[in-house]
Amino acid sequence: MKKPALILASQSPRRRALLEEAGYEFEVQPPADGAESGPSEKEAVAETVARLALEKGADVAPAIAEGLVLSCDTLAECDGQLLGKPTDRQDAERMLRCMRGQRHRVWTGVCLWRRPDDHRLLDYDCTELVMESISDAQLAAYLESGDWEGKAGAFGYQDDLPWIEIVSGSPSNVIGLPLELLARMLERMESIPLGSSAE
Repeated sequence: MKKPALILASQSPRRRALLEEAGYEFEVQPPADGAESGPSEKEAVAETVARLALEKGADVAPAIAEGLVLSCDTLAECDGQLLGKPTDRQDAERMLRCMRGQRHRVWTGVCLWRRPDDHRLLDYDCTELVMESISDAQLAAYLESGDWEGKAGAFGYQDDLPWIEIVSGSPSNVIGLPLELLARMLERMESIPLGSSAE
């Protein structure tokens, strides 16, 4: 049986690059701006990223006649604070100062939404990291680079920053798409007959 086409519901160049490097064939159809409703203080972080991933999938899936929609959402979390994409340099500095010298976590929710039977799988991954107590000069230099823009927690692990180290978990999760989790979810989806009711 032919595998359903994979559709990435994201405009993230980093997620596209991860899928390409892993050898997946896929199309890209980003969700509309504002497709997700944002974090809620009433939810645990895992619930938040899973829900946001689901909302993005729900925005794209109706436009897909047949295929497998992949949607994700990534947040960093430090000392109970959720850290999404910084709105500006000042916001990025606030996030980095929060994480400086601290352990923190990066969470990604992953949703697979199969069309046309609308069977859904939803899961999440978490990676723990530590940031060194970098100097104000190092912090200013990174902020000046602009590399923090569009990245949850205001940093990119793929930028090979010497002051960020993974303690446990998936490196690709920190970039925005946990490939190990995705492979397990795709294998599980393949085992579910077409036409099964949605989970």
